[in-house]
Amino acid sequence: MTKQEKNGWFKKLKKGLAKSSKQLGNSITGLFTKKKLDPATLQDFEDLLIQADLGINTAMRITDQIGAGRFDKGITAAQVREILAREVERVLEPVAQPLEIDAQHKPHVILVVGVNGAGKTTTIGKLAQKFKDEGRTVMLAAGDTFRAAAIDQLKIWGERTGAEVITREIGADAAGLAFDALQQARKKAVDVLMVDTAGRLQNKAGLMAELEKIIRVMKKQDPSAPHSVLLVLDATVGQNALSQVETFKQVAGVTGLIMTKLDGTARGGILVAIADKYGLPIHAIGVGEGIEDLQPFKARQFAQAIAFDHEATA
Repeated sequence: MTKQEKNGWFKKLKKGLAKSSKQLGNSITGLFTKKKLDPATLQDFEDLLIQADLGINTAMRITDQIGAGRFDKGITAAQVREILAREVERVLEPVAQPLEIDAQHKPHVILVVGVNGAGKTTTIGKLAQKFKDEGRTVMLAAGDTFRAAAIDQLKIWGERTGAEVITREIGADAAGLAFDALQQARKKAVDVLMVDTAGRLQNKAGLMAELEKIIRVMKKQDPSAPHSVLLVLDATVGQNALSQVETFKQVAGVTGLIMTKLDGTARGGILVAIADKYGLPIHAIGVGEGIEDLQPFKARQFAQAIAFDHEATA
């Protein structure tokens, strides 16, 4: 990515996180206007950070940093924002890891999981385009066999990206499809195979059994598969994202996260809480519909975008 592209992405990220940063920015401005810092102000701010979905541990660390040696002294809103940005970056830096494709595997199998509506199929399409741009061959498997829309959507992405799409009739066995797709991908020495899956959490037991079966049958061909298990999360669900990570981590052995729809919510802070609690790699984030709106996750960019709203930095 060129410097110009990086600057363009950061602007887009700031705009996408505007709802989250504005909410925090208004709170900071409203609270830290007193001449002296007191425990009540700090407690109010800690509550606001928790309400912004940053998580209890992170909220406590931020307020501890703000309060350290400053009681009965003044602190500006700008100083508070600096501390907020620094602490958020500290939590996120260890988990900001790119999605690596292992060329030793032909194919490198990526199982994509998440609840319906999180943006799995669109994310698969965007990743397929990125892999193609890197010169890799890609195959897609429409493993969400219960939703015709998901299958059709994947076919469209296949046409756009030139990726072969393996499909079956509605209601077909997803594990059988995954097995066949892996067989074909190995035969053709494809670089990357991405397998879409269903996300019907209302029937949690059935969904989890299906995921376990998909993984089991793929291992019959390649004991190391899947090589990546990506959980796609919708930022707009806030705290519910934590329980999704817990559920899919237990069943599918999630290896990394992609968060979508950060531009549609004031709950962008949930990414910080997830990073603090689970420490799973965050590979990419999405702030829009376009292919270029899904980008590798950078801790500093995110921390700056969420701590400094447009009005505060204008």
